[in-house]
Amino acid sequence: MADFDLTARRNNSISNAGLQRVFCLISSVIAVISLGFALVGAWPVLVFSGLELALLCAAFRYAGLHAGDFERVAVVGDKVLVEARDGGCEAHYEFNRCWAQVVVRWDAPGRACRLALRSHGREVEFGRHLTDEARLAVARELRRRIGGR
Repeated sequence: MADFDLTARRNNSISNAGLQRVFCLISSVIAVISLGFALVGAWPVLVFSGLELALLCAAFRYAGLHAGDFERVAVVGDKVLVEARDGGCEAHYEFNRCWAQVVVRWDAPGRACRLALRSHGREVEFGRHLTDEARLAVARELRRRIGGR
């Protein structure tokens, strides 16, 4: 059983099936409009609408690929475990609880902060799906859980 367990996920407002429906709807509307222009002689519109649909398809594929992204940090016994999935690539890290340090860095005053776990020359960033306030709260809780560092 974990002493502490936090999973941070992207805020996905639409499912992959919903993305497909929206893409079909948008592409249908673009196809009808561009065909209408092509019928009255403005055929170059077809080329640009095709490019537009290709870029829209690429953007929706990117959103679908990253829909399952997450980061998880858990304190279990004498271990601190970090898991992350980014676009289908998964990474797992394990730190000794006694040696792990929580690091909070500010890029610049008033800018976003970064949260990382460090031990023995390895550093793993955590919390890119969290707000600055949530990162700071997680940092406080992790410091409390792994020994106040």
